[in-house]
Amino acid sequence: MAPTGLLAGAKARILDVATATPPHSYSQTDVLDLYGITDPRIRSLFTNSAIERRNLTIPPADPATGGPRTETQGELLAKHRESGISMGVEALEACLKRLGASVDDVGYLMCVTSTGFLTPGFSARIIREMGLPRTCSRADIVGMGCNAGLNALTGVTGWASAHPGRLAIMLCVEACSAAYVFDDTMRSAVVNSLFGDGAAAVAVRADEQGGGAEGAVGSAGGEGPQILKFSSLLIPEALDAMRYDWDDAQGKFSFFLDRDVPYVVGANAEQVVDTLLAGTGVRRTDVAQWIVHSGGKKVIDSVMVNLGLTRHDLRHTVSVLRDHGNLSSGSFLFSYRRLLDEGVVRPGDYCVLMTMGPGSTIETALVRWDMDGCERQ
Repeated sequence: MAPTGLLAGAKARILDVATATPPHSYSQTDVLDLYGITDPRIRSLFTNSAIERRNLTIPPADPATGGPRTETQGELLAKHRESGISMGVEALEACLKRLGASVDDVGYLMCVTSTGFLTPGFSARIIREMGLPRTCSRADIVGMGCNAGLNALTGVTGWASAHPGRLAIMLCVEACSAAYVFDDTMRSAVVNSLFGDGAAAVAVRADEQGGGAEGAVGSAGGEGPQILKFSSLLIPEALDAMRYDWDDAQGKFSFFLDRDVPYVVGANAEQVVDTLLAGTGVRRTDVAQWIVHSGGKKVIDSVMVNLGLTRHDLRHTVSVLRDHGNLSSGSFLFSYRRLLDEGVVRPGDYCVLMTMGPGSTIETALVRWDMDGCERQ
């Protein structure tokens, strides 16, 4: 568990967030019909998922079958690379534009993905593609799964706090279409009914004491909520409940979700939130906003029940699942963007961010808006 108490040193802030998806959106029925799936169990799984549409990169039709062509593992990795770079660049460009910043302002880039493996990773490729400074520090988090966005935000916050006034970016890039196996098993159907493609960029900067330095992005301090604390919980007895491993029968990597995942997450959600709030003087009832990973209908319901939340509390989590499916590590940032667009955040509001994924792991963060932060976003 993370230690109690607030983060020390310069307070880092979330300046802004931008998202991107591939151009093609499909309803659940569209996907079923494209692949000619008639099994009533699988069709029911898709249509009762609380997901209406997802952005996907589906391969062209196979003339022999009329359905989408079966892709090799090499083709899936190429999709991961090409679609990931395209979405990642779009999200990062949009984030910088919202800030009034340029690529030259970026001092640190951390990229997160679990839908493929590249060496060099997305960070180096996007630095080259966008022309970020060659001196830009970088890191890649690969394979941590849906919780990884908050794992990475911890690292980005640490860098920003050590370099006050410098702009740090976390970029989640998830081309989930590149991680699909299509067969007639319920194991594959669960995964194929759930995940969508998307990227999200979040900009972080720590306040400088005594005002902003020359060349700093935006005004000195005040842009967005302060990041106050992180807390993690590893559930080792559920280590195999979510995994991405090699499927000999298919000759590809394949994702697996245990049917008990929602209950494992829900049963442990209260403990990690209580640890997050311990030593802060913040009670659970003081938290005005909740941003939870759109892990699936049962996961959302389980978290809601165990934390005593309402459908309104998780409205953005639910709506992102409905419109995009599970976007893996970037899901919570899509919900965060919707919260900002809603314009309801008030000075003094606390917000809990929560992600969960393989390990099994639950990650949380506590942030707080001040007057300037509300006006900025």
